[in-house]
Amino acid sequence: MGGGSWATALAKLLLNNCESILWYMRRDDRIEDFKRLRHNPAYLSDVEFDIQRIEFSSDINYVCSLADTLLLVMPSPYFKSHLEKLTTDISGKYVVSAVKGIVPDENQIISDYMQEHYGVSPDRMMVIGGPCHAEEVALGHQSYLTIGCNDIFHAEQFARVLDGKAMKTITSSDVTGIEYAAVLKNVYSIASGIVHGMKMGDNFQAMLVSNAIREMERFIDTVSPRPRQICDSVYLGDLLVTSYSRFSRNHNFGSMIGRGLPVNRAKMEMEQIAEGYYGTKCIHEINQRYGVTMPILNAMYDILYRMLRPSKAFTPMADTFI
Repeated sequence: MGGGSWATALAKLLLNNCESILWYMRRDDRIEDFKRLRHNPAYLSDVEFDIQRIEFSSDINYVCSLADTLLLVMPSPYFKSHLEKLTTDISGKYVVSAVKGIVPDENQIISDYMQEHYGVSPDRMMVIGGPCHAEEVALGHQSYLTIGCNDIFHAEQFARVLDGKAMKTITSSDVTGIEYAAVLKNVYSIASGIVHGMKMGDNFQAMLVSNAIREMERFIDTVSPRPRQICDSVYLGDLLVTSYSRFSRNHNFGSMIGRGLPVNRAKMEMEQIAEGYYGTKCIHEINQRYGVTMPILNAMYDILYRMLRPSKAFTPMADTFI
């Protein structure tokens, strides 16, 4: 469910192990172009599909009524508006979120939102974490995904559907931690991009990222206290790949701001959504309840929403890094 680059990459993975899939896309014109061209006309256009094995539809209720497992891959800013059209009862379905963001206005991670608004059982709710870029999946590079679910058996079942020669999967029961890590790594990736764009140097960027993982750990452990290893790939690995990769839209968004582009202009220049922009505001508001010490997040909020110059936000931080 979704028509972007991550949805396209995951659909390709599924078709390696599944006979057929249903694919919900909002726009009928994109569906018709996809059928005609045999690839997504807007994203990862080099990846060809066997169209005979895909049933496309712009009717979300039709797709949800037939599918046994729903894979949600919409951008978080539009997630709620997509599901507002849903009248089909999905409480008995398996639901997998590959959304790397928080539901705006609600300030809820996807698993909590689906449980509260659509009655999806936590034991049937799964999440996908990285480290994994859609572009590298499409290129067939060795990649890794973490599947999170309260019920590890269900996580292992879905992991087998994605497993392949170039895709290795790991399972975890830390659903909340995986979701918050996926949001926070995008925030810190924008920060890393800003530092890169400002030419503050590799030394400072390395200190920023190493402090970011500690900040992430403090927040997640406060919101969802349980044993976890923050250096595991789904936390630290995903942060690293998003902070440094040329495929990272959040890093590229931050780099434009670091080079002096105003935030609104940088948003207009982006061909894809930088989830970290929205995640910054959501986490900042959520943290009003918890009071976790998060200087990098606060600096990002000041830059993105209070229009503070990056030099004023980051330069004083140099003396606080450890």
